[in-house]
Amino acid sequence: MTLRLILHRLSFVIFMLFIACNSKKSSDKKDEIVIATAANMQFSMKEITTAFEKETNIKCSLVISSSGKLTAQIKEGAPYDVFVSANMKYPEEIYNSGFAHTSPKIYAFGKLALWSLNKQIKPNLTLLKDDRIKHIALANPDTAPYGFASVEVMKKLDIYNEVKNKLVYGESISQTNQFITLQSVEIGFTAMSVVLSSAMKEKGNWIEIDKSLYTPIKQGVVVIKNKNIINPSAIKFYDFLFTDKAQIILKNYGYDVHQ
Repeated sequence: MTLRLILHRLSFVIFMLFIACNSKKSSDKKDEIVIATAANMQFSMKEITTAFEKETNIKCSLVISSSGKLTAQIKEGAPYDVFVSANMKYPEEIYNSGFAHTSPKIYAFGKLALWSLNKQIKPNLTLLKDDRIKHIALANPDTAPYGFASVEVMKKLDIYNEVKNKLVYGESISQTNQFITLQSVEIGFTAMSVVLSSAMKEKGNWIEIDKSLYTPIKQGVVVIKNKNIINPSAIKFYDFLFTDKAQIILKNYGYDVHQ
């Protein structure tokens, strides 16, 4: 056998190994999804993905941030497979920009809460004007739907101008929760799903905000097209989110699953 033939066969073997390796990676990719998750869904989504992984053996990785930031990242090409948003505006923006497999669908309706870890404070909306309240936490209303809803509440009660100098903005509900739990602020607005989570339950005092004071928080989900490729496992997760099993989890975290 000539050296040229040996090298040719060796090159062929290396090439086939390369193809096999890439095929395996491609196959493994189908059994793993990255879910861009609005911060208000942090705790409930961990429970939902655990149930999904147990049922399907498909691994889920969560990227948690404000819906607005996640939208910007998706439009810049972030390799997410599913976008679970805190409203419908951002998923619709993703769909209209050509990054979504189908138009967004509402999976839940969020609820707003007013929360304090100061034992001396019993939350109520009129208290926000009190001199004892120096700082009020809320998520950035420009990128976080729950922050936008919080501003709506204060404006509807005609107290926004009176308290706006007290407002402390978190990048997302997650950072807002940090402000509240570390008592960097006396009180703050958050998602009811947070105060009902096992991690935060029994911590501090909170009240649910009357839903008539803010526009219904319609939370939407879309499957993302990565370079026009749709991960079939992402569609399985999308479908799972609307099953009774997932919807019961959402209800346990205070979400409405129908309006």
